[in-house]
Amino acid sequence: MTTSEARNEVRAERGTHPVSGGPIVQLPSEFGEFVAQAWTDLVTGAEHLAISSPLPPVDGKAPLVRLHSECLTGDVFGSYRCDCGEQLAYALEKINEEGGTLLYLRGQEGRGIGLANKIKAYALQEAGFDTVEANEQLGLPVDARRYNAAAQILAEMGLQEVRLLSNNPDKQNRLAEAGVSVVEMVPTEVPSREQNIRYLQTKKDRMDHRLTLDTQAAEPVTVLPAGSQSTFQHEQD
Repeated sequence: MTTSEARNEVRAERGTHPVSGGPIVQLPSEFGEFVAQAWTDLVTGAEHLAISSPLPPVDGKAPLVRLHSECLTGDVFGSYRCDCGEQLAYALEKINEEGGTLLYLRGQEGRGIGLANKIKAYALQEAGFDTVEANEQLGLPVDARRYNAAAQILAEMGLQEVRLLSNNPDKQNRLAEAGVSVVEMVPTEVPSREQNIRYLQTKKDRMDHRLTLDTQAAEPVTVLPAGSQSTFQHEQD
């Protein structure tokens, strides 16, 4: 047995989730100067990325932390069906200003159901189901994400108390169960759009997300001809 294997066994016995961190490197970006560190979940093989401000948190506060689930459509392609890409940008701006870390959690596409299933769920959403019902119609969990690895990464980074950038109280509960104290929930609500308002309303009503949803502020979209169907009604993540 190698040293790393023995260490992993000890961690498992203690109830911790084995992860392995790589080197810390500079990551200059449009949102500011950051440092980045890749982490590997030694149970699932998923590779995550910690993007951190190199400066200490302002005013001695607990560091801001964002657990951001991978969303290819929103983060990369700028989909208006969700608010993921805009939340990602907002979180990086806040962390640059106030200090902290964003954990980009890969393998959590579509709240953990995967990219192909997410696109299948889109088709059901376009047929009239909401984001919760679409998953149920596919026989999939409404939210299949787990935060054990994220909590262990935070612990190994020395982040035992955090200010969580999220509208989702379930993340706070999951981190608390894993031993990370959330001393404050910092909202990440961004302006809604006509393309994602039903999706956001479903998250508020059925998943207890802390959203205000000023529908009057929703950005307008082009009106489609009568009888046609918008392909941008509501998102999965």
